[in-house]
Amino acid sequence: MDQASEARGAGRPLRGLAAAALGCAGLAACATPMPTRLPPTASSQSTARPYSGPPAPGSTAGLRGTEKPYQIKGIWYYPKADRDYDEKGIGSWYGEQFHNRRTANGEIFDMDVPSAAHKTLPLPSIVEVTNLDNGRKLQVRVNDRGPFVDGRIIDLSKAAAEQLGYGRAGVAHVRVRYVGPAGKTPFDQPRMIASAPPPSEPRYAPAPRTRVYNSGLPPAQPAYDAPPPPKAADPDYVPSAPSAPVVPAEPAPVLAGAETVNGGAGSAYRVQAGSFANRGNAERAVAQLGEAGETSIEPIQRAQGVLYRVVVQAGPDEAEAFGVRDRVAALGFSDATVLRP
Repeated sequence: MDQASEARGAGRPLRGLAAAALGCAGLAACATPMPTRLPPTASSQSTARPYSGPPAPGSTAGLRGTEKPYQIKGIWYYPKADRDYDEKGIGSWYGEQFHNRRTANGEIFDMDVPSAAHKTLPLPSIVEVTNLDNGRKLQVRVNDRGPFVDGRIIDLSKAAAEQLGYGRAGVAHVRVRYVGPAGKTPFDQPRMIASAPPPSEPRYAPAPRTRVYNSGLPPAQPAYDAPPPPKAADPDYVPSAPSAPVVPAEPAPVLAGAETVNGGAGSAYRVQAGSFANRGNAERAVAQLGEAGETSIEPIQRAQGVLYRVVVQAGPDEAEAFGVRDRVAALGFSDATVLRP
């Protein structure tokens, strides 16, 4: 009995310690907060951007070549038709480097024919491009992909950029609006020419002064061989307030030294083929431009000497003027420019 009592007495402290440890663990568990799922804050979420990763497997099934996603410089682009597409940005143009090469849809790129390149709109399709710097707009056929430069939303052919008035500048602020699908070939579309902005509202002009007669009608006048007497002599005439005297306009100055080589009158638009310091070179240019139209040499006096400018008359229509410019460029004067009236 004494040994059993001693064993039970020795185990009591151990059981007490175990109970105390269990109690402390329970208290600690109650004091520790449980993790919760908090909604993400705005700062923890990244800014929403268009998806630029690779397409999901099987997502391109049934799409033809120009409808499939493609990758340029590590970025994926997803072509699609967007009837509500209407965007503003920078427009550029491309020309000789890609002339006579294949476009993204297999056509032959001609820099002298209006066309355009876009990153995602269907090929081919029609878009309306407005030059926000001058108000001119043009409907053009999209048959290529690009431009792949930040901030640029469309790349036009050289001819289209010139019609919109930024061929020399290279870039312009433009608005691009999706119009609809295009014909299968470029020949299915009518020729497109840029339209000028609408004319500004005419200034108010006061109505002309009218003579007022007491009887309501002017007095009858007999037939005279000589001019009739002034109306102021009529007893029935009530003169109105005198109007301001009319000052005849001075005639426009004539450019001194202009020489017409092929004859003919001047026109509103002209095409400058080039400027030469040597008159003999200017005369050779005139001979070379015989097929382009009426050509003239305009001597321009400068501090460094006389400069001989060779110009071709282009007519009153601006679109026709750009056509003359293309003919002049085809004859070897690639820097030909349209001179506005």
